[in-house]
Amino acid sequence: MHDLLIENTRIIDGTGSEAFHGSVAVRDGRIVEVSRDARSGAAAAERIDADGRALAPGFIDPHTHYDAQVAWDPLLTCSPWHGVTSVVMGNCGVGVAPVRPDAREVAMWDLVNVEAIPFEVMQRAIDWGWEAHPEYLDAIEQRGLGINVAALVPLTPLRQYVMGEAAFDRAADADERAGMAKLLRQSIEAGAFGFSTTLLNNHVGFEGRPIACRNADAEELGALCDVLRETGRGAIEAALAQTEINSLSDAELEMLRLLAGRSQRPVTYLALINQPEDPRSYLSAVERLGDLLDPRHVVPQISCRPLRQQFDMGNPFLLGALTAFQTVFNKSREEQVQLYADAGFRDAVRKEMEGRPIIEGLFERMRLIDAASPRGQAEVESGRSMAEIGRERGTGGLEALLDLAVEDGGVLVDTEVANFETEGVRNLLQDGRFLVGLGDGGAHVDMLCDACYPTYLLARWVRERQALSLEEGVRLLTTVPAGFFGIRDRGRIAEGLAADLVLFDPDTVDAVEAEYVDDLPGGARRLVSRAEGIHATVVNGGLLMRDGEHQGELPGQILRSGAV
Repeated sequence: MHDLLIENTRIIDGTGSEAFHGSVAVRDGRIVEVSRDARSGAAAAERIDADGRALAPGFIDPHTHYDAQVAWDPLLTCSPWHGVTSVVMGNCGVGVAPVRPDAREVAMWDLVNVEAIPFEVMQRAIDWGWEAHPEYLDAIEQRGLGINVAALVPLTPLRQYVMGEAAFDRAADADERAGMAKLLRQSIEAGAFGFSTTLLNNHVGFEGRPIACRNADAEELGALCDVLRETGRGAIEAALAQTEINSLSDAELEMLRLLAGRSQRPVTYLALINQPEDPRSYLSAVERLGDLLDPRHVVPQISCRPLRQQFDMGNPFLLGALTAFQTVFNKSREEQVQLYADAGFRDAVRKEMEGRPIIEGLFERMRLIDAASPRGQAEVESGRSMAEIGRERGTGGLEALLDLAVEDGGVLVDTEVANFETEGVRNLLQDGRFLVGLGDGGAHVDMLCDACYPTYLLARWVRERQALSLEEGVRLLTTVPAGFFGIRDRGRIAEGLAADLVLFDPDTVDAVEAEYVDDLPGGARRLVSRAEGIHATVVNGGLLMRDGEHQGELPGQILRSGAV
């Protein structure tokens, strides 16, 4: 007898092949039969009549930051609401393992500054039942998971584990490189899917210092790449500085060449985004990559959603690319207000902004969405941009923002950062050479919620704009990320593979507009986005979600690299 039988469904197998009507049977966590018969006479413990809805492989999100959230939320919401059954976490060089007991606070502050995860939430909810990275994987699996997790080893905690305080100041020496390589090898052999790092200049860590992995040199990165080459497993994720959209410096290009060539493993980097009003500007980065652009070598990551951020001036993440703003992090609100009012601070910021139109342009698209004072609320209601407010006041957008932060004590702003022009995003999606991701699930919890991108892609780019066929949209969400990371038995509907499945209605599937909820430990708030049109999410054969509601099971697993 089958455990689960899904009948009368439109099967989209994940390969891009044309959909067909049929049924799928599941037993012992595996797909045991894929039939072109809409009805089956076989016995099953549970039957679902799909009523013609689409059945796809569970979606795989390649870019999440659930490393901390998994400690208090085994479902890893919002991802499973949107049909995601597997996530890759440990991205951008930050995470919670490996970590020595005396460095736990440093690791948490790194996540505060880089990923905007509230310190008090982590302090309350992480019990630190691990030290080494393999112990971390075992600990979170033993506690139960709603969906599957493929973990990268983040370079910052790895450096701090081996180098201690020196990780903030310099590159590793020969002994330290050997120590990191040994730990990475242990993690890969325990099932990690590679490692991650960042060069982003707004990625600042504990006490506002550059995040530790930004100090890694070519020798250090090469030693880690050797581990992946020798084990024949894993991938590398890197967030690059890119001072202008789609600009790859010579140093960054050489770093990508080093990572891909030395490791002989695939590398993905963030991010490929078109410049405003130039919907084919991404081709300049493609040209720079040359022969590196290949699924076996380097694959840029793109987003199907407009990149927007909400932030308050207590954690001005978006402006952290400016060195002067890095002095603001981890200070009290009173100290921050004093800095914002200081003429020297403002002069330093203005000087850094010279020749960087990408930052100046933000103020044209930055709007106040909450404030405590009547004057601030008046600006919220006006809907004007910071640049417009600044022009009225006879200043610039920067001064308007800082003045409001001083006058109000703290303001919340919303900014369209990039990727908001339809033609440019369509070009990226239709190009076919890139990895769709940048969902950032688990991070920037009060700034954005892009973990909903699978349902957004199916609604906006498949159904409404018809930029992609339904089969191609599903392929981008399934076999493409599975193939890149070497997740061998998922991402397709085929007999013998793991039964990770999502049943949805192509006519109604969508991402609901994000809203604030106070459901973090201690009642802290975050942005969440629910889904419409997702009728069932199956993980390892277990029915995890039905019509948006958790069914009580925790069928997820830690995925292990090298496992068949």
